[in-house]
Order: sequence, then C-alpha cells, then structure tokens
Amino acid sequence: QVQLVESGGGSVQAGGSLRLSCAASRMMEDTNYCLGWFRQAPGKERQGVAAVYTGGGSTYYADSVKGRFTISQGAAKNTLYLQMNSLKPEDTAMYYCAAERGWSCRVRKHLAIAYANWGQGTQVTVSS
Repeated sequence: QVQLVESGGGSVQAGGSLRLSCAASRMMEDTNYCLGWFRQAPGKERQGVAAVYTGGGSTYYADSVKGRFTISQGAAKNTLYLQMNSLKPEDTAMYYCAAERGWSCRVRKHLAIAYANWGQGTQVTVSS
C-alpha cells in the first residue's frame, strides 16, 4: 500500500507560516487517490484540514483554515504539501497526511474514516 512520511512541522509564532510536506511511495501512477491533511490535538478527534481527489472535483478546506491554508501536489505528483499561513495558536496539533486509492473515497475525502493509509504525523506548535 501507499507509504507516507510527513515533514516540515515545528514551532512558529502566531501569524507565521509553515509548509508541511508528505512524501508518498508505492503510489500507483494510473490510479486516482484521495489525498488529505488531517490534524489532531490532544483530547480531540482527528479532523480534516484539507483534501483533494486527484481525479478532479472540489477541494475541501475546513472552515477554520479557509483562506489561510492551501493543499497542493508537487510537480512529480508524489509529494503533497500543506502551505499554512497566518497561523493561530488553535492550529497547534499533530498533522497527518492520508491517502486512499480509488473512486469511492472522493465524496468522503474530508473524513478520516475514508482513509486507510496514514503518515506518522508531524507536530505543529503555534505560540501566542
């Protein structure tokens, strides 16, 4: 299955920016995927931040990050990015990338339960 490794997390002051990267391996070139970024703070549920389906359709952004975060793929299509601008303390969480092969996931791409493949997570801490 797809293997995912996140990087780019760290500590940043409120108002700052950070770019998370997710390196994918074992991704099938002739297959569409749901690709998403999720975050989980201690004691809270894992929540969708941004998600795309490589076969097309709308990009999902959580209301809390709209206008601040951007999900994108690298030119080689094996890297997923999350550009995070105007960071707020409430963005503090462990951030995970996720991938799910196929077609059926596209409607649920904003939900963690739609994904079987997850990275190990990268911590983002935003201080006031």
